[in-house]
Amino acid sequence: MFFMMGITDRRKDLDFSQTVVCKQCGKYGRYQVFMTYTVLLLFFIPCFRWNKRYYVQTSCCNTLYELNPDIGKRIERGEQVETRDSDLTLTGYHEGANYYGGHSSSRRIRRCQYCGYETEEDFQYCPKCGRPF
Repeated sequence: MFFMMGITDRRKDLDFSQTVVCKQCGKYGRYQVFMTYTVLLLFFIPCFRWNKRYYVQTSCCNTLYELNPDIGKRIERGEQVETRDSDLTLTGYHEGANYYGGHSSSRRIRRCQYCGYETEEDFQYCPKCGRPF
């Protein structure tokens, strides 16, 4: 007899979108909610889920928040809810290729000497004019 089973982590995007002014970058964006979980697979069929966690990611600067599990479960059931700041816990700030664990005052701003474009990224060439930094 041949028996196949496995354990894996998965992500599921939930049907939720809320327009907000981002507290990290100050731009308009949307809260996009997703859930991560661990699942037991038996013959490639999901049988049991555990370790559910709910997250909110902003569309403007990709700031990541962990969402209150009670609110996350309501969103998963399809209820119409509005997230508040008290429902979110900042887990990371991500813009482009750099990752910041929360707020960081030691961000390095680079300025192109040719066109004046400013960025926090570690580019070799300016994304605006194409000349070397």
